[in-house]
Amino acid sequence: MASESSTAVAKDFSTSASVVKSRRRMSFLMAQAGIRMLVVAFTLVAISVMVTNQQSVVVFGLEFQAHYTYSSAFKFLVAADAALCSFSALSLIFLYFISRSGTSSLKNYFILFLLDTVMMVLIIAGCAAGTAIGYVGKYGEEHMTWQPTCGYVSKFCNKMSISIAFSYLAFFACLLLNLMSAHALIYRPIH
Repeated sequence: MASESSTAVAKDFSTSASVVKSRRRMSFLMAQAGIRMLVVAFTLVAISVMVTNQQSVVVFGLEFQAHYTYSSAFKFLVAADAALCSFSALSLIFLYFISRSGTSSLKNYFILFLLDTVMMVLIIAGCAAGTAIGYVGKYGEEHMTWQPTCGYVSKFCNKMSISIAFSYLAFFACLLLNLMSAHALIYRPIH
């Protein structure tokens, strides 16, 4: 009689442990999906603000135009945002298949973590390039005799700042994804 009750308790314990494990897995995947959707939204806003931003001004009788395509750093930032947006959308599909499979492979999570890391490095490189050019545009560089241009095209500079800020938000979301994935990989039991 005692062995039957201990067997029943062991079954209840293993059932509740598997339910908890399943809930943790689903909440982890849901959090990953939500953050990836934020990355897509942030990068789409950053791209749309950057690409539609332009301003024309007349200085000393000459017309000057400001557009993101005139700077290789801004073009690189748009490309990095587009790559991150595309990757995040594709990774949502990958997450969907992982969640539907029922079993979770350590290999799948590691591949996702590795690709997230590559995308995070790409977007921070784009943000750094855009920030550097934005800084020079706003404050100039005295030692190189580069004059600030944002005094002439302030509308353009303000929109560039907004676009770069959304790119940084996408970076911080990627950083959060990496931290979550690293934590899950470290504390995941290997069977």
